[in-house]
Parts: sequence; structure tokens; C-alpha cells
Amino acid sequence: MPNANLRSQCHTFFSATPPRPAAKDFAEMAAWCEAHDVQHDSYGEGKLVQDFENKIAELLGFEAARFVITGTMTQTVALRIACQDKNNRLVALHPTAHILRHESSNYQLLDHFTALNVGSPFRPWTVDDLKALPDRLGAALYELPMREIGGQLPAWEQLEAIKEYCREKNIHLHMDGARLWEAATGYGQSLKSVASGFDSAYVSLYKGIDGLGGAMLLGKRDFIDRSSEWIKRMGGNVYQRSPYVVAAAMRMDEKLAKMPAYLHRTREVYQLLTRYPLWQVNPKQPHCNMLHLYLPVDREAANAARDQLAREHGVWLFGRASDAALPQQCYIEWYVGEGLLSLSDEQVMTILDQFQVLLTTA
Repeated sequence: MPNANLRSQCHTFFSATPPRPAAKDFAEMAAWCEAHDVQHDSYGEGKLVQDFENKIAELLGFEAARFVITGTMTQTVALRIACQDKNNRLVALHPTAHILRHESSNYQLLDHFTALNVGSPFRPWTVDDLKALPDRLGAALYELPMREIGGQLPAWEQLEAIKEYCREKNIHLHMDGARLWEAATGYGQSLKSVASGFDSAYVSLYKGIDGLGGAMLLGKRDFIDRSSEWIKRMGGNVYQRSPYVVAAAMRMDEKLAKMPAYLHRTREVYQLLTRYPLWQVNPKQPHCNMLHLYLPVDREAANAARDQLAREHGVWLFGRASDAALPQQCYIEWYVGEGLLSLSDEQVMTILDQFQVLLTTA
């Protein structure tokens, strides 16, 4: 696991946005609230929350949106209701879906729906993968982009074919859009164009936006209204949602406007990484402003080199290294945001050269 104390002592951060002091966050939130005459909501009722829900719904082209305290809750509620509507509990999920990898089997233990894997774990799934399933489906989930395989996106034509097939077969198509903001930029499409054809969607209010947490569930108004009862049943009826909404709302427009710059910087970073032939990047070319970097050492050695780089140079290179399929190999993840945007090519290469030396001695 990452060494939090060591990380806090660093001055340079590669992935995402450098950490901010809590006092700075709260001071900015207070100033924004004063400038916009913000009042607290009560269980989600109030101008602040409703206006922000309407803004997100309009951005994505859905009838309605609802704030939910976590993405985990958002997705299980959405798929449970979708399956109830279709009278079919079977949901198609990519083998690397967040629901399967990071949610402690909640869908199974809490009896929300039944999961069925679709496609290869190493690439985005296609309409042919869906057609190959012999089962009648109630719903299918598509993550855009797919975080566990380096931020890969399906080809635009493939995504449109999936939307059409689900519409023809009466399959509820749900989007895991935790990083939809990045995916739309990667496609060169509007948020509405990407979301069009999905029956429901989840978006994060902190991934890419740098809020404090929270999510939005989007869909038809009746679908969103019915989700509220399940959100309440699952403990998500938070008394005041204003802190989470303020933290996201005050940064939303600025962050969305920066997504093209993040993607451009990602393409530049890919070119810099060609100088390190023993390192492999997934995917081969950037689909969005995220990548996985495969290193020719085990994860313990990579984490040790990361910590040494932090101690000696004040640079925090990545969160943690993960095991890869091959022995003596691991991979790390970079989200290309403010951290890499603020570093010159020369600074990046100096740091990577230092890391490469540490890897050989770790």
C-alpha cells in the first residue's frame, strides 16, 4: 500500500492532481458559497443540489439526475431497478468491471442481480461478444473508459453498434461513466453524443473533477424517482449533500475545459516513454488521459523504487504497483492531469531516468 507519510512529504506528483490541504479546499468552498449565496440542502432538497442535478442531466442529455453518495451505490441501484423493469436479473459485465473487482461481491451478497461476464479481460467488449452470449439479458454495463485495461475505449462504431443492438433486443444499457469526462474528450465527441443510446448512466463527482466525493445517477425521470427509495434503503439518504455538490460544482466547468489539454499532454508523454524500451505502455496509443505502464520487475521492487525516489528527490511517481500476468513484471497507473501538465518534458525525463536507475538496484 502507498506510504501516506512519505507521500505527504513530496513536492512533485506525476499522477492526477497534487494533493491540496483541507484548509485550502474549505476556504475555496466557503468563498464560492458566499459568492453564489449557497444555502444548505435538506436531504437533497434545495436550489443548490437541484440546480446541479439539472446541469448534469442537461450536459449528458438525460431527463433527470440524482445525487448519490457513492458510485458503488449508484450502480447497484441502477442495475437492480433495470432488472426489475425487464423482469430479468441477468446483467452482462466486462471481466474487469468495477462491480466485479472492487465492490466485495455486494451485487451477489445483497441479491441485486446476477452477473454474466462478456468479452475478453484484455480488451473492450464488442457487439459480437454480446451476440455470442446464448442468454437473454436484462441489462448490460459498459465502462467508458475501461480503467483496469489502461483506459481503453471501444471504437466509436463499435459503441454505436452496441447501443443499437441493446435497443433492438430490449436490453437496458447502463454506462459506468466514472471517467466519462475523459472518454468524451478521447472520442472527440460531446458528452451528449457519448451518452446518447444509454438508458442510464453514472458519473463521478471526484474522478477527474477533483470534488470531495459523490456521484450522479442519470436516466428517465421515472427511473430516477424510483431510484430514490433504493438509495434510502441502502443508507444513502444523506442529510446535507451541499459539501459534495459545492466541491464539484465550483470546479466542474474549469475541469471539463482542461480535458483536451490533459489528452494532449498524454500523447506527449507516450512519445517520451519510447525512450525507455524495457517499459511497455497499455494501450499502445492513448485512448484518453490515462495509461498503464508495465515494468520488468515485481511489484515489491517497483514500490521500493517509488519510495526511494520520494525520499531522495521528493517525487511521488504512482500510487501502487500491481501484479501482472508474467513473473518479474508489474504495472502502474497514471492519470494524466495537473501533475504532468505542470512538468516540462525535461523534468519528466529527469525523473524517469532517476526511477529507471532505482529500478535496477531495487
